[in-house]
Amino acid sequence: MPLDVAAIQETLRSDGLDAWLLYDFHGSNPIAARLAGLTNGTHMTTRRWYYLIPASGSPRALVHAIERHNLDALPGTKQTYAGREQLAAGLDDLLRGVTRVAMEYSPQGAIPYLSRVDAGTAEMLRSRGVEIISSGDLVQRFEAAWTPAQLATHLRASDALYRIKDRAFDRARRALHDGERITEYALQQHMVRWFEEEGLVSDEAPVVAVGANAGNPHYLPSHDHSSVVTPDQVLLLDLWGKVTDPGAVFADITWVGFTGSRVPDEAARAFDAIVRARDAAVALVQEAALAGRELHGWEADRAARDVLEQSGYRDHILHRTGHSLGESVHGNGVHLDDYETHDDRRILPGTGFTVEPGLYFDTFGVRTEINVFRGDRDATVSGPRQMALLTVGI
Repeated sequence: MPLDVAAIQETLRSDGLDAWLLYDFHGSNPIAARLAGLTNGTHMTTRRWYYLIPASGSPRALVHAIERHNLDALPGTKQTYAGREQLAAGLDDLLRGVTRVAMEYSPQGAIPYLSRVDAGTAEMLRSRGVEIISSGDLVQRFEAAWTPAQLATHLRASDALYRIKDRAFDRARRALHDGERITEYALQQHMVRWFEEEGLVSDEAPVVAVGANAGNPHYLPSHDHSSVVTPDQVLLLDLWGKVTDPGAVFADITWVGFTGSRVPDEAARAFDAIVRARDAAVALVQEAALAGRELHGWEADRAARDVLEQSGYRDHILHRTGHSLGESVHGNGVHLDDYETHDDRRILPGTGFTVEPGLYFDTFGVRTEINVFRGDRDATVSGPRQMALLTVGI
């Protein structure tokens, strides 16, 4: 989408910022490259470029003479450089009159997903009297927020994922009933084919994990490393995908079953805890949205983890509560995180994210994952919530 310069400038003025400076070298800042329209494969970006959007006035660009046309599609003036002396002089001109500048930077590296500006570049700007402020909420508004059309693609993807999830559990149930030997990998490959039938694409095949493998949050079966789905085990499915429309955004869900007729108490208690944690985070987001109150990603994470810790599971938490969703499955918006990082970005209208608390043990793991879209005065879960472990028994 084209940059909405007028809207960006209005936001800069309301936030007390002089400018937003987009900068990239050789793909080091994919956020800036996407905003500038340089990720469609038609531009060679081997040199440093800068694009400054001031709070008032015309934007201005500084580009290398070899790649002078890379930012031609953006409004404003343009200056070229070749040698390092010209670059230094060009930066002096570019930054004249600005002192507080937003960039893809996170103080102390607190949010590494956002922290894309290298230390040397930051030093070069600060030596010119520039104070660098995090662009986290600007990125959310103008790169991570979904359009109505993107929300529609998410809902289509979500519906398809739930159908695939149901087919996968049914396939496992039938195999167990018939005494058929089916591995995690074989079940995963069935799901891959169903993705194709549903018109979904993804960056990786789904997670199918049984028993102790479900206790590894990043486990993926492969042709050479895959366990058999046998009775009386936890069976975890994590699947994510999007439709093929241009600009489509991901959906991402996790459901868990038990390959027996009676769920063990230990697994049932753990799953009950993550359900209560998930719903506590969702309730907090919904309450804040309805009240028009600011809410930060770390607060939603804290609401979920409080439930898990109070239930006695502090030592079995391995990851944050949720992540941003976008055109990549891990988007550039706020994460629900006060565990791996302290995400102080606001949960803004127009953003979508997962809520996925999990607990992990030596012999099994459980996770419940849903997707939430934050509207102007509401927050909507885009699919059913799992309330108890499914029985996928004989």
